[in-house]
Amino acid sequence: MCGIAASFCYSGGQVDRAALMQARDCMQARGPDASGYWEASDRRVALAHRRLSIIDLSERGAQPMENGDGSLRVIYNGEIYNYQSLRDDLEGKGHQFRSDTDTEVLLHLYAEKGRELVHDLRGMYAFALWDAERNGLFLARDPHGIKPLYVADTGRSLHVASQVQALREMEGVGTSKDPAGHVGYFLWGHVPDPHTLYDGIRAVSAGHALWADADGARERQFASIPGALAESGSPMQNGRSPTHGAATNGAVSASEDEDVQKELRDALLDTVRHHLVADVDVGLFLSAGLDSATLAALATEMTDRLRTVTLGFEEFRGMHQNEVPGAERLAERYDTDHQTVWVTKSDFAEAHDDFLQAMDQPTIDGANSYFVSRAAREAGLKVALSGLGGDELFGGYPSFSQIPRLVSAVGAVPGAATLGKGLRAVAAPVVEQMTSPKYAGLLEYGTDYAGGYLLRRGLYMPWELPDVLDPDLVQAGWERLQPLARLRETTTGIENEHLRVTALESSWYMRNQLLRDTDWASMAHSLEVRTPLVDRTLLGRVAPLVARHGLTKGDMARVPEMSLPEDLLDRPKSGFTVPVREWLLADRPEYESARGLRGWAQYIYKAKAQV
Repeated sequence: MCGIAASFCYSGGQVDRAALMQARDCMQARGPDASGYWEASDRRVALAHRRLSIIDLSERGAQPMENGDGSLRVIYNGEIYNYQSLRDDLEGKGHQFRSDTDTEVLLHLYAEKGRELVHDLRGMYAFALWDAERNGLFLARDPHGIKPLYVADTGRSLHVASQVQALREMEGVGTSKDPAGHVGYFLWGHVPDPHTLYDGIRAVSAGHALWADADGARERQFASIPGALAESGSPMQNGRSPTHGAATNGAVSASEDEDVQKELRDALLDTVRHHLVADVDVGLFLSAGLDSATLAALATEMTDRLRTVTLGFEEFRGMHQNEVPGAERLAERYDTDHQTVWVTKSDFAEAHDDFLQAMDQPTIDGANSYFVSRAAREAGLKVALSGLGGDELFGGYPSFSQIPRLVSAVGAVPGAATLGKGLRAVAAPVVEQMTSPKYAGLLEYGTDYAGGYLLRRGLYMPWELPDVLDPDLVQAGWERLQPLARLRETTTGIENEHLRVTALESSWYMRNQLLRDTDWASMAHSLEVRTPLVDRTLLGRVAPLVARHGLTKGDMARVPEMSLPEDLLDRPKSGFTVPVREWLLADRPEYESARGLRGWAQYIYKAKAQV
């Protein structure tokens, strides 16, 4: 894992070397092992890099990396998990390698296939590649958006970085408010891609590539998670199809059930195997949940001694949120090298300033990833696996049942949206005094998956936004953000109810909150976090099984050779939570305004949104 930065003066001028190196070095935590810098002789383009050494730890892995004749140079953040097979193919075509890195594979693959190389990559990545022969800069970001990639186009120069904060000080970069970013934060609790808080800085969207030359910058999509889900199968019938659990004549079809489970096991083993590739130890964040437990069980089938880390909190002792007893049982069962780290209120108080400083964009989440990453790094790990993604793929959230049920009920009411809008305007003040304001919008927004998802995941409801932001800013931001239209685009062409929710959760909550928070919170401690359940190849193999056979997390948890404890399969989902607000409020009257999740959101906004 690394930090990248680049500048390309596509319309004349020269790179500001000092500013670019400052942008690079403000991301030192992303790459503490080494730094690199290259600029062209005419100073129209420059690439900068901070390195966290994971594969080929030698100097041969230093970046920016060039090909043999210097016509191609690349800076790269991430991991290409299929780089070894790609390298074998390239060597068969005559390409000669000077290192054992996946970075060099990018150079040779680009030389072979040009900008179409993205279709061959399996992994998490964001890279910038300078093509001297075509006088252009090529950028790409992985299909799930696991790795961040931000750009600022001044009209004369294109600046690139792994973090928003690295671009803020670049000359000519607009830092006035992007209304959509501010509205999006209060709507969701995070700033949704491609927006940031700043009008001059935006994210390269997941599964997109950007080419910049003398004619300017042009972005195109090369992969779509919703598109992949749309191709994954027909709707389920009554939860499970007849081929999984019961045959059409009422008898259990054991052979078909075994075939499905075997395919699921092969797919999960495959992704875990690819995510274990490294030249340093790979650990795992272990909770008492099915996702990390399954990964731990599968990983121990392939490695001699897996290192695992669990967080414990005094506030959760004796409660179902306490992950420690279950995690320690799992560690003993699978004979992992386990460490439980207890975090206290004072630990958070001491880390408070660093936590906020590390947060690249405001978010109501991330504390869990911050502390478990710190624990893993203090345990000597550079790489850790996370169970993130299992809920989105296998339906672990309440949204998978709640949204279809809501849409079915409200959608059957003639004129529900129009009627609901009028009722909401009248009833909202009363409803908000009694219960969640979301209930006031059930009829207005409950007619389709887009509105249902907004109700499920929204932090503030649309009609509440003028209470927390300037009304003119809200109007401009809502018009630019177009949340309902974008949510509807997310489910276009997906017939299967489960996969519609998978598309929404993966493209919004997981991408913009969970993955982004995992990235900045782990990078604050120079730790690379890998997500085997967020994998393009796995999605292509498992989504059709989920659509046709109604697979659940229980099916996922039954694939290891050494099964998970039966009582774990029935354990209520607790999520991976941290008592942050309790810590803030305890004996700290100055944080009284942070009471509740919305108060916490406003506290974070005041701390981070200094535009």
